[in-house]
Amino acid sequence: MTPITEVEGRRLALSNLEKVLYPATGTTKGEVLHYYARTAGPLLAHVAHRPISFLRYPDGPGGQHFFTKNPPPGTPGWVRIADVPRSGGERAAPQVVVDDLATLMWAANLVVEFHTPQWRAATPALADRLVLDLDPGPPATAVECCGVALWLRERLDADGIHACVKTSGSKGLHVLAPLEPTPSTDVSAYAKRLAVEAEAALPALVVHRMNRALRPGKVFVDHSQNAAAKTTAAPYTLRARPEPTVSTPVSWDEIASCTAAGQLVFRLDDLTGRLERYGDLLAPLNDPGLAGRLG
Repeated sequence: MTPITEVEGRRLALSNLEKVLYPATGTTKGEVLHYYARTAGPLLAHVAHRPISFLRYPDGPGGQHFFTKNPPPGTPGWVRIADVPRSGGERAAPQVVVDDLATLMWAANLVVEFHTPQWRAATPALADRLVLDLDPGPPATAVECCGVALWLRERLDADGIHACVKTSGSKGLHVLAPLEPTPSTDVSAYAKRLAVEAEAALPALVVHRMNRALRPGKVFVDHSQNAAAKTTAAPYTLRARPEPTVSTPVSWDEIASCTAAGQLVFRLDDLTGRLERYGDLLAPLNDPGLAGRLG
């Protein structure tokens, strides 16, 4: 029998709680749901009011993956749905907005990664965040990403923009910054300029083009996720990786002192302690007083 639980007055059917989703660690679906319940506060602070795209992996990271922007079949009527414009002038389409704990737990029960754009559902293509995705090409690792992140932090600071950083939950890092609402096209152009500058300043370390032939041993500074149609893995989302790794906010001290890629790998069991120790290291992203302005 599927257990029924009540979350904030909503009845949820939580299924297959004993199912092992991550065989490498024996992590069950019940543990995944418990993780999302524990981290709901900071996670919701970063995804609320934004249309959600889901990467579903119901049989674990070794099974099939489904990326969808549409509300999944069986979405409850109480889940908030926003009509979101599509690129190319297509008619607006519905997407889920995860604004509360009940919706978060309903979505987590589907076994998903949470991905969001850099803008809110009420103001499509008007970004309030900038993101630079640092992706290492082997044999480069997160260690090389840290060097690039520190350069980007200093460069952004020169423009009066406050940078934060998190792990991607995979191999690399995401450098993020709060912005005054700015057209996504302008943010994209600015982000590309930063990536080009980074390559010019660190030619042995950075590449700004996606061409894989250019990437071995270097860090690809992916600026493309600032485009209005693109999304980025949300802070605190679990990833569909062999182990239950989390896209985890980190401090700049941790970035500066990183000497081995494993130092910046965090799993779901690590997050409670980190939140108790550091709080939400990405809280500045939601502070209007820190929002930068592009020149």
